[in-house]
Amino acid sequence: MDKTIESLCAELVRKSTPLVGAVENPTSIAALTLYRHLEPTPPAPAQYLPSIALVVQGSKRVHLGQHSFIYDRSRFLVTAIDLPVSSEVLDASVAAPYMCLRLALDIRLVREVLASTPLMTDMTGAAAPDTCGMGTGAVTVELAAAFGRMLDLLGSHEPSAFLSDLLQREIIYRVLHSAAGARLRAIATTGGDSDRTVRALDWIRNHYTEPLRMEQLAQQAGMGVSTLHHHFRRLTSMSPLQFQKQLRLHEARRRMLIDGLDAASAAFDVGYESASQFNREYSRVFGCSPMRDIRARRDGWRA
Repeated sequence: MDKTIESLCAELVRKSTPLVGAVENPTSIAALTLYRHLEPTPPAPAQYLPSIALVVQGSKRVHLGQHSFIYDRSRFLVTAIDLPVSSEVLDASVAAPYMCLRLALDIRLVREVLASTPLMTDMTGAAAPDTCGMGTGAVTVELAAAFGRMLDLLGSHEPSAFLSDLLQREIIYRVLHSAAGARLRAIATTGGDSDRTVRALDWIRNHYTEPLRMEQLAQQAGMGVSTLHHHFRRLTSMSPLQFQKQLRLHEARRRMLIDGLDAASAAFDVGYESASQFNREYSRVFGCSPMRDIRARRDGWRA
């Protein structure tokens, strides 16, 4: 690994340390969140939103269907669409905590950057047919430095909203024109198969409590049923029905944990007609029954 990148990451650790006091640390820059873990964690279900994640110390692995991604100081993670995953911190300790900077992505901003930047012909171009909506790319000096300047804004009196917008655009630019940017470019480019598939994905997200009918979903996307099913699985590593199930389970978990609903009420609220089916599927995804899982999380344990 380039020694300059290594030294930049060490500097990012120094800058981040005073800003973190918990596992998840929002900042005054709305799109930027800092993460810290003092020890490795077992695989746990999570919902990853569109973002760029730069690990400055330690390492993490994310599982998406049959795909697995490891990211650390040498490789960043880009997530182009909302995806239900399983993730685990691999390398962390009290002496050297896992630390990560995550920049949330606004696809409208990605499109603005893409439209104002000539696409470089020597880059990878379109995403490969079997590429999913998540990937890793090599960390560069320029990318790490841009994140460093964003951290500098948190402790300055500069007009951070204006400058952070410029830095977000720079970070997006660097990712778009990297080998890992092909999927992000495909998602942001209107009219293509990926864009139409994302329309179907958004429709499921907005109507996840309703019965899923593939013909209706394909009509929303402007695609044939078989074509949609193929591209949906390529992007998310799961079928539309599996994706809907993940959304329902994550939302039920949130409602039990935050709103205090019991398992049966949460199950019916998110669209399940059978509490027993909900319990079976919940245990399969989260590793234990809803009651045990919520109790453990409220006690600060990882089920």
